[in-house]
Amino acid sequence: MAPVMGLKRPAAAAGAGAAVAQTVTLPAPAVRDAVRAAVREAEATAQATAPAARVPAAAAVPAEIARDGVMCLEEVDGRRWSYVVDAAGAAVKAKGRASVGGAFKAVPLQSPLPPVEEIMSFIRSYVVPEGFPHSVTPSYVPYMSWRALKHFFGGAMGVFTTRTLLNSVGVSQSKAVPGAVAINWILKASDGAGRVGKMLFARQGKKFDYDLKQLRFSGDLLMELGAGIELATAAFPQLFLPMACIANVVKNVAAVTSTSTRTPIYKAYAKGENIGDVTAKGESVGNIADLLGTGLSILISKSNPSLVTSFAFLSCGYLLSSYHEVRSVVLNTLNRARFTVAVDSFIKTGYVPTLKDGNSQETVFNPPWRHEPVAIGSRFGEAFQEPASFIAIKPMFEDERYIVTYNPTKDKVYALLKDQAKPDDILKAAFHAHVLLHFINASHANLNARRRMNSSRSYQHNPVNMDFLPHIEESCKIVLSSYGVFKKKAREQGWIMSESLLNPGRARLCGVVPQ
Repeated sequence: MAPVMGLKRPAAAAGAGAAVAQTVTLPAPAVRDAVRAAVREAEATAQATAPAARVPAAAAVPAEIARDGVMCLEEVDGRRWSYVVDAAGAAVKAKGRASVGGAFKAVPLQSPLPPVEEIMSFIRSYVVPEGFPHSVTPSYVPYMSWRALKHFFGGAMGVFTTRTLLNSVGVSQSKAVPGAVAINWILKASDGAGRVGKMLFARQGKKFDYDLKQLRFSGDLLMELGAGIELATAAFPQLFLPMACIANVVKNVAAVTSTSTRTPIYKAYAKGENIGDVTAKGESVGNIADLLGTGLSILISKSNPSLVTSFAFLSCGYLLSSYHEVRSVVLNTLNRARFTVAVDSFIKTGYVPTLKDGNSQETVFNPPWRHEPVAIGSRFGEAFQEPASFIAIKPMFEDERYIVTYNPTKDKVYALLKDQAKPDDILKAAFHAHVLLHFINASHANLNARRRMNSSRSYQHNPVNMDFLPHIEESCKIVLSSYGVFKKKAREQGWIMSESLLNPGRARLCGVVPQ
């Protein structure tokens, strides 16, 4: 017996208009014919119920487009285009040809730019970020201007230093081939020393985040020092190799400083997520200025100018540009230098400076011999000169996670942190330390006491000197009522108070945490 299969076919129900499923059992050979018949019936029904469901897209043009031909308007970088229907392209489509690209065309709504403006637009695409000036902060232009000038002097200096190095080892046009072998070996040796210096200086770590302006300017000072050592090889050719190695170490340290501080500075200028664009355009400006300086210096060097005069002029230009470049950077975080400016202004005037004013007043060059009047996170032995001072001060800070004191022998205010101190406690301790320093500096009695301490040897043998205790008591009252006001006014000016870049020491007091 031949196998049979069930097939469901829709059937119209009389009077109700509803479909009722009928099951028809057919022999296997007739199944294919039945399926084909059902499909043809379904297609015929669909076409009868929706006769205009599918119309070719190119069969008709909207009335507004057919009337004036404008499809849409487009704006790119301030210039507008209108897309209009191309009559020739429409005719081709009507004939059924596959020419989709000819159906419309772009028509500029402005007259073509003059050639000079076209060139300037092309240059701007390489040296400024997209959306400039709205995509960067206002201080971006002065920063990049000074940065370009610095690279210009740096490129010019590189020509003189390279020429001096070559002359110091006897490489000239007549001895180019044998001298090339010697200079290749010497440069490899000095380059190896420079790499070692680069790795050693990388230990500075977070200091590149805390004091990036100060380190950036210090790096440029080192760069000029390295260039000076290279130029000095002309006077001491017999010491060329050690001097070249030292110069390369110094210049590589400067290179680490420049590379490590570059991204945070560019980040301060970026608005939104365009840090990559700002970085790329900033480096492009530096490279262009470097090439211009190099080319000009090559032309000048053919006249054999005075080496000392050239170095003095280029070095002064480089350092002056570097100083103004760093000064033009506006950061909204508080490191020690900017925190000092903000607190001093608040104590003297009751106002916290704006971001621009606070950054402009920041000290960008701190020589190693400079006395720092405030230390944060110091060790206990550095802060106290006798046990009596600690015993007398400790009760004043029972409710705080820090202790502030003054050491007359070192003429410094110390803020010691307890082991549960949080970022806000560090900020408060630093604020308290500056308030205490203000009281001490303003006290004539304390100034006279410090003069007697420096001039009298017998005074140095007296381990107890707690004349500063009244100042600490007074500072505690002031900090209790004014620290919250300082934080509020600082936030209103745009300073970020949630992160501490004060670079405190790692020492913490244990067992004296407030309950």
